[in-house]
Amino acid sequence: MSRRQRITTALFLAPLPVLAVLLLPTPWLAAVVALVMLGGLWEWTRFAGIAEPLPRAAFLAANALLMAALVWAAGPGLFTLKIVSLVGAAWWLAVLLWLRRGRFAADDTPRNRALKLLAGSLCVLPAWCALGWLHSEDPYGARWTLFALLIVWVADSGAYFAGTKWGRKKLAPSISPGKSWEGVYGGLAATAVLAVVALPFLGIGWGQLPALVLVTLVVAGASVVGDLFESLMKRHSGVKDSGDLFPGHGGMMDRLDSILAALPVFVVGKAWLGL
Repeated sequence: MSRRQRITTALFLAPLPVLAVLLLPTPWLAAVVALVMLGGLWEWTRFAGIAEPLPRAAFLAANALLMAALVWAAGPGLFTLKIVSLVGAAWWLAVLLWLRRGRFAADDTPRNRALKLLAGSLCVLPAWCALGWLHSEDPYGARWTLFALLIVWVADSGAYFAGTKWGRKKLAPSISPGKSWEGVYGGLAATAVLAVVALPFLGIGWGQLPALVLVTLVVAGASVVGDLFESLMKRHSGVKDSGDLFPGHGGMMDRLDSILAALPVFVVGKAWLGL
């Protein structure tokens, strides 16, 4: 993909989630994001080797019912959303082990198909719960949610430009040959600057800047893990992109992969550090 095409598509798409996060009430935002994430799961079924429309639709329906059940059981304290978000943060630690064993579940067997479908749900459901938990926190929930998304976007952009200019040492050549450690460092540096700039808008004091920078850097790292995990699933299934919905950016899951990892890690880290 050309740099110009990538930037043009990003500039066209960026205002939509920003406006949705800032203007929509939490239930409406959760409904919209649920549809987007279910669209990503539809693409994920290809990674699992499921080609028939009926089982793919059944998988989506099962996840939609789980979303509805989680909301119904959440209660005023959003207990179920918080528990699932915590499970999601732990899941991404487990993904690190999966990435180290890149050939794990690579063969197209019924067991591996089921495992990859479960992995898709573990990627999507906690991220959706984390979004609902984060956005519902008054009075700065929308700002914190936007900040979480900005971490992913800034990390990706910083990594892209730093990697293009200085990238030498490959991050994970067997999974994603285009990524470099220099790109990762560039993304981390960019998000640290973002934390400093964003702090006055998040309703916290400057004394909490170290905690904010810490959670920002951890989340930026998690976003890389999410990107790598989707790349690994694509390699297993032999596809270049999850789809062709967005010129220069691939499909829905190609846009969600980093966000799915970032959201549960962010909301759990934020709560743990008292931000």
